[in-house]
Amino acid sequence: MSEPWTLHPDRALPADPATRDLAREIYAATKDLPLVSMHGHVPVEWFAQDTSFGDPAQLFVVPDHYLTRMLVSQGETLPRLGVGSTADEAVETDPREIWRRFCAGWKHFRGTPTRYWLEHELVEIFGVTQRPSAETADAIYDQVAARIAEPDFRPRALLDRFRIEVIATTDPAWATLDDHAKLAADGYGERVLPTFRPDPLLHPDRPTWREDLERLAAASGVDVSSYDGYLEALRTQRERFVAAGARATDHGHLFADTTPLDDAEARRVFDAALAGTVTAAEAQAFSGHMLFQMAAMSAEDGLVMQLHPGVLRDHASAPFAAFGPDKGYDIPVVTEFTRSLRPVLDAFGHHPRFRMIAFTVDEDVYSRELAPLAGVYPALRLGAPWWFLDAPDAMRRFREAATETAGFSNMSGFVDDTRAFCSIPARHDLARRVDAGYLARLVAEHRLDLDEALDTAVDLAYRLPLAAYERR
Repeated sequence: MSEPWTLHPDRALPADPATRDLAREIYAATKDLPLVSMHGHVPVEWFAQDTSFGDPAQLFVVPDHYLTRMLVSQGETLPRLGVGSTADEAVETDPREIWRRFCAGWKHFRGTPTRYWLEHELVEIFGVTQRPSAETADAIYDQVAARIAEPDFRPRALLDRFRIEVIATTDPAWATLDDHAKLAADGYGERVLPTFRPDPLLHPDRPTWREDLERLAAASGVDVSSYDGYLEALRTQRERFVAAGARATDHGHLFADTTPLDDAEARRVFDAALAGTVTAAEAQAFSGHMLFQMAAMSAEDGLVMQLHPGVLRDHASAPFAAFGPDKGYDIPVVTEFTRSLRPVLDAFGHHPRFRMIAFTVDEDVYSRELAPLAGVYPALRLGAPWWFLDAPDAMRRFREAATETAGFSNMSGFVDDTRAFCSIPARHDLARRVDAGYLARLVAEHRLDLDEALDTAVDLAYRLPLAAYERR
């Protein structure tokens, strides 16, 4: 009989023994700190309804695009993984069969951050003692399913178990915020916060733009048949988000461009969009203009502006057509920040109420563009590595590329950027281990004293994310 599956206590810490001893001490200072999850995508209705997660496949497999994309790369299909149906293939509805396909593909996650998060969840949260495989799939399924069914595994209870001090959901600009109102009435108003996500409304060439515009009008009660009314509706909704406890906005544009248009041109493009005659070039210019407008509104209402550009959404047209947004294999592209952010930073980079947190999936710009920008403009913070860069080695490269120019104080601290709720503690744990290793090396090289490293580790894990998103 094989040994029970366990996780090594030094995972992701430095291999060098001397540095590892320092890293252990630094990690010990942060491992039990509360989690601040201010940039995430866990659905608010999970907390408002506080019901069971259903089954292991719905909790782990179906909603996790990290997981499904790897299995698809090895020959699985999204319908077979429970995501949805196509004209040629019906969706798999048996959660146990979906789980078996996941477990049979476990080897494909070796060396990926997905593997780190999944094994942390299975071992630390669910007590699984067998490594996933085709042979162990059913036994693990039964163990996880039994745990999910327990009352203390509901979303609100997990906030306490995971030591989540505050978590932000991401909500469309037209959200009624009824679920957040229910949470506030139940005493969770300071713990589960909304985030204003206006992306679909800022790209007038998107197929759903006019439909989404009507949703904005219905939610705000403002006539959006003119450009000025459109801006007023956005302001109105932002005010409602602020009243509901929001700390930030979230913008996932393809480009980081923030070049403003003059008012006459902005009105002309908006009218063309309403008429259905807007060109791709006009729509792109308008989206950059609207990022500038969002920055101007943030300078007024104090919402932190989160910007994470550089991802070509839905690279594969067929899955996007069949399953909708975020199912068509999003792929990073080269991203430019220095010129693109200049209009906003020139206008608001020293404004006392304006704050921007910039994220990227293009590592090349860390040392060349983002770190120098964050190292001089008071309004700009450099966001943590996210998406394809939230792997151990990529996190280390981020620290090495950005810290020497931006320092630690111009960082956002760690944010997890996930809708996979049970992976949140795993992601924070990995970041704390990687930072402990980086700080340990600075101590070993006599570039920091140990007391400074310990203090900085707590900053990165806890104080900085609170400060980056504090109300002003």
